[in-house]
This record gives sequence, C-alpha cells and structure tokens, in this order.
Amino acid sequence: MKIRSRAATAITAAVLAAVLAACSSSADTSSDTESAEGSGSLAVSHVHGLGIDPADGRLYVATHEGVIAVTGNGTAKRVGDTADYMGFTVIGPKTFLGSGHPAEDSDDHGNRGLIQSTDSGRTWKTLSLGGTTDFHALKYAHDTVYGYDSTRGVLRVSTDRTTWDSRAELAALDIAVSPKDRDVVLATTEDGVARSTDGGRTFGAGSGQVLAFLSWPAADTLYGVDLAGGLHRSTDSGATWTKTGPVPGGRPQALTAVDAKRVLAATQDGVYESRDGGRTFTQRLPVSSSEGH
Repeated sequence: MKIRSRAATAITAAVLAAVLAACSSSADTSSDTESAEGSGSLAVSHVHGLGIDPADGRLYVATHEGVIAVTGNGTAKRVGDTADYMGFTVIGPKTFLGSGHPAEDSDDHGNRGLIQSTDSGRTWKTLSLGGTTDFHALKYAHDTVYGYDSTRGVLRVSTDRTTWDSRAELAALDIAVSPKDRDVVLATTEDGVARSTDGGRTFGAGSGQVLAFLSWPAADTLYGVDLAGGLHRSTDSGATWTKTGPVPGGRPQALTAVDAKRVLAATQDGVYESRDGGRTFTQRLPVSSSEGH
C-alpha cells in the first residue's frame, strides 16, 4: 500500500531530505550553556541518538553538540568533545558506536566513518571508513554492525567493524534489524516501511505505516515513531501496527527501545522516557526548539 495522499508524500520527502542532508557542515562548537531546567543541564539543539549504558544505567544522548550523560535526578553533563554525533548505539558496558563529524578544532576526518568509545563516550577512535562515510543510522545485532551510509545512500554491513559489505542502495531515514533473524532488515522510506529478507541486499517497496524511526528490542516487539511523534508498536515484524500514544514535543529526532516496555524518544522539545510501552512519557532532558541538525 502506498501513501494515501500527496500531502503525506511531500511531508515525508521533506523530512527525509532534511535528515539525509543533516550534517553537511561541521558541528556547532558553542560552549556549555546552563539551561533553566535545572543545575548542570545543558542546552541541546538537536538529538541524533539515545541509549542506556549497562555499566551505570545512565541515559546517554548523542547530539549535534557532543554526547551528554543524564542521571536519574535529571543532571546532565557533556562527557567528551563538542563533535556532531550522528549514528549512535550502545552495544555493551561503556561501549558505544557512532559516526558523524568532528568539532571545528579537531584534525579528525570530516566524515568520521565508524567510531567507537570504550569509556562511555569520553574518547573515541575511528575504526574504519574515516574520511569517506557518515552513518546516519547504526544498529548492532547478531554481533554485526548495520549502518546506513548517508553519503552514498547505501546499507553497509560489518562483522568485524573494519571490513564492510555494501548492500542495497535506498533512500532511508532509519533501519532496524530483527533480533530473531539477521536477514530481516527494515528501513523507513517516504513510501512506508521497506523490508529485506536477505540481510539488506535487496528491499521491497516501502508500504504501510509511514514512520521516521524504528527500534526492535525483542522478536515480538517493534516500535516506530511517525512524523508527528506518534508512537506505534508491531508484534508481527512490522506487518501491522497499533498506535500506543503520542510522544510529547512534536517532530521526532531519535528512538530507542531498551526493551519491550522501556522506550526512549527525542522530539523537538525534549528527550522522553516511557516505562509502560509508550502509553505515558516523562521528560528526561529538555531540547531547544531549533530546526538545526
């Protein structure tokens, strides 16, 4: 099923274009700014990724201005530099994968390829594709990294984080990998969710629910957020969807489901957390109403 109106197509295409062009310039290197939301919290203009570090249980937020750690009492602190972190995922205790662009005073590659931190975001090392690739989506499943290379519009897959297999070319906002089957990969497109059953080598046409971001924490639990911030859940690998409720704050910026009940989502005005499968949300970090990427 295709999108049912030209208006929906135009809106989705505009968001898609904005995300794919999100970081054509280097990151903003403005200094830390205390927000009015509480002592120690930082002004954040745009969020690109979310995760919980099993080492300390803290929320980590990858932003246009660096990686920010948020404690349970709401205190927020930048943990490293002010680089622009695009694709971002937590893969183990203190171990994060990312991509994006360096801070202006850095001599690192303009496109950082796949980077890794083993100290909860304080320092990063380029593992591969430095200087050539900007991953706008990174997912880790089955001991494998799946990355959407925004510089070429292609899905790349690596089992050793060094060598890569280039797979399908497609225009996508986000990807998700089945926790049960390494060959089932989904991608959000302007025509709906596109499906691959061969590890991302080929995709069918996008169809059904139009979503911006996806997160697949369990075989029977797949989450997606639409362009207006509506959270949807699927129990059949994306064949059908049920709307669980709205995420506050408008247009979505990132989505990570920690498990079947715990959902993290970033929108235009904040980072929110749900502990009940998306029925209710609590703000964890305020975000300024900036359209910047």
